[in-house]
Amino acid sequence: MPERVVAEVSLYYYLVVGITLGLYSLLSLSLNIITGYAGQPTLGHAAFFGIGAYTSALLTTRAGLNFWLALPLSFLTAALVGWVVGLASLRVKEDFLAITTMGINFVVVSFFLYSPYFGGALGLGNIPAPALFGFNFDKTAYFGLVAVVTITVVLFSRFLEKTWMGLAFRALRDDEEAALANGIKVQAFKLWAFVLGTGLAGLAGSLYAHHITFISAGDFGFPLSITVLAMAVFGGLGTVEGALAGALILGLAPEVFRFLADYRMLVYGGLLVVMMLFKPSGLLGRTELKINLFRRLPARRRG
Repeated sequence: MPERVVAEVSLYYYLVVGITLGLYSLLSLSLNIITGYAGQPTLGHAAFFGIGAYTSALLTTRAGLNFWLALPLSFLTAALVGWVVGLASLRVKEDFLAITTMGINFVVVSFFLYSPYFGGALGLGNIPAPALFGFNFDKTAYFGLVAVVTITVVLFSRFLEKTWMGLAFRALRDDEEAALANGIKVQAFKLWAFVLGTGLAGLAGSLYAHHITFISAGDFGFPLSITVLAMAVFGGLGTVEGALAGALILGLAPEVFRFLADYRMLVYGGLLVVMMLFKPSGLLGRTELKINLFRRLPARRRG
């Protein structure tokens, strides 16, 4: 094989990996708003990723809209569904809320899978690549687009941390009853957390659909929700750095350790257990409990 062809194939591979990492980062950042900032557990985040992907795919393949209109509409559609799910958070909490969101993930996937309008088991194909001023985006341009969107969401998350809404989210996460006693409109901020987090997941879904150009219901199942949660928890919930670190490390892991591909969920689950035992707040968590078993044992002996 000519060296030029090898170089092009290698470049294509790295661009695809880079785009994938960008999408994982967007998902981790969006989940971080709901679970990391506002403290609302969710096990169905992949559902909103799928809602954004299917919305964008349908708008561009059947409604005739271009990508640049479908992208914000995917955000709005996922955010609207997220608002409805957020209403559930006003009635159930903690484990019950997590189970509710998990159930929603299964319902959404089944809806896509068994509805002919959404392509059923065959999925949706022929999703067009973005075009701007007559220029069709290749993988290099698409990588740039995903990078710009990811950086924008990072800056938005940073900005959100410093706003009154960000402070209200943290108060809600730390002690909901105390936040309510201090005049914080807990119900409103719960809804806002779900709207923003699910909307950004829908935005990532739109980018995914036009990157892959073919989607099916199985792409957005419960295992993806667990993967995204593992990324956010592993890196450190409640921090932008943690969300990015978790996405990059666990996103690259399948490429580096391909021989463990069949055991990915087992490895992710094991990592979560280890993190909960030794670094409960994640690698870059700000309130990390510095627990080190090997240092504590000698101290006990000396005592």
